[in-house]
Amino acid sequence: MLLAKLALGFCATVTVAGAYTFHEGVMQVDEDQHDGRRVHVWVPAAIVPMAMRVIPNRHFDHALAQAGPWLPTLRALTKELKRYPEALLVEVKDGSQHVSVRTQNGKLLIDVTEPGEDVHVACPLGMMEDVASELEAKAPGA
Repeated sequence: MLLAKLALGFCATVTVAGAYTFHEGVMQVDEDQHDGRRVHVWVPAAIVPMAMRVIPNRHFDHALAQAGPWLPTLRALTKELKRYPEALLVEVKDGSQHVSVRTQNGKLLIDVTEPGEDVHVACPLGMMEDVASELEAKAPGA
C-alpha cells in the first residue's frame, strides 16, 4: 500500500511539473533539407525564461548591446500580436522561394521554403514577451 501511495505521489508530481513546463507551449525549429538531412528542435517555452534567470548577466552583455534599445518595442509588439490570433504579417514569393511570417494560436510562425531546404520556426508570443522582460531586467541600470 505504501508503494502505491509513493507511485501515485510521483505520478502526480510529474503530471503537475509537465503541465507547468508546457503551459506556454513549445518553441519549435524544424529544418528539412531535400538531401534527407533534418534538424528538429522542440523546447518547452517556459524553460527559456527560467534558464535566462540562472545564466550569469555577463553572458548577456553582447545581446543587450545589440537588442537593448528594441526590447520595449519587442515587448509591446508581442503584447499587441496576441490580439490577432490569425494574422498574416508578411508573405514574399519569388520564383521557387517563399517566406511567410504570421501569427496562429498565440505563436509567431516563420516559414521559409526554397529549393533544397525548408525552415519552420514556431515561437510562442508569451515566451517572446517573457524573454524581452528578462533581458530588460538584466540591462545595466535596470
